[in-house]
Amino acid sequence: MADKRITLDDLVGELRDGMTVGIGGWGSRRKPMAAVRAIVRSGLRDLTVVSYGGPDVGLLCAAGKLGKVVFSFVTLDSIPIDPHFRTARQRGAVAASEIDEGMFYLGLLAAAQRVPFLPTRAGLGSDVLALDPSLRTVVSPYEDGEELVAVPALRLDAAIVHVNRADAAGSGQILGPDPFFDEVMLGAADRRFVTTERLVATDALLDEGPLQTLCISRLLTDGVVETPGGAHFTACVPDYPRDETFQRAYALAAGDEEAWSSFRQRYLDVDEDGYRAAVAEASARGRAEGGT
Repeated sequence: MADKRITLDDLVGELRDGMTVGIGGWGSRRKPMAAVRAIVRSGLRDLTVVSYGGPDVGLLCAAGKLGKVVFSFVTLDSIPIDPHFRTARQRGAVAASEIDEGMFYLGLLAAAQRVPFLPTRAGLGSDVLALDPSLRTVVSPYEDGEELVAVPALRLDAAIVHVNRADAAGSGQILGPDPFFDEVMLGAADRRFVTTERLVATDALLDEGPLQTLCISRLLTDGVVETPGGAHFTACVPDYPRDETFQRAYALAAGDEEAWSSFRQRYLDVDEDGYRAAVAEASARGRAEGGT
């Protein structure tokens, strides 16, 4: 099996301005945040991000990296809406395509199956079709003659997902309760990248979970990056929960220009080692203050 280990810099080096990039995870859960931070530090611009969105979308909006967002929600889970995304939408800083969660999944699935669209009843009788004139309807070719929404394929230039464990060949294991649709997102993309908490030997992949936890096939992976804590501050259960204290600090800083500048300099204008050191320092200070 091929050794597909790469670095975060290698991953970002494969991206280009204007690309459509899918980002895995769900809300503020199991997002490939180390890769997102690497994109923030890069010179990339005018990306279209396709995401069941969380702080991945918010950070990229705040950094001015996005031209468009395709989403069904952008939430921090315990905080209903990512504040940077809200600001970007209110200011018209990014174009947006908002679709039903099920339609979003069908768009990825259509791309993964290499078909132009998949039909659904979702959206019928709602304002989804009126708000997005690019959506079309089709009539069933069978006796029922039913009118259905034709969800277009969400084709991706690249996709990035985060998993708990992976091997050097790119097989990925999700040990938490929220695998959702990462394998479909990888299937929809031309280039596919997996970041992981820990690289293990192939024969050790089942040491921590059953066969069903091997959600990502090496056939869907072009590069794998070992990034301990790479989903922080989102949850990556069972390795760690969402860092609610850090997430609140992120959300609060978004509402104040000076506070956000300080947050950015401390956590985003540094490499991943610097980020982890700054997070550890903040956590230690919080524990000390809590004990006084």
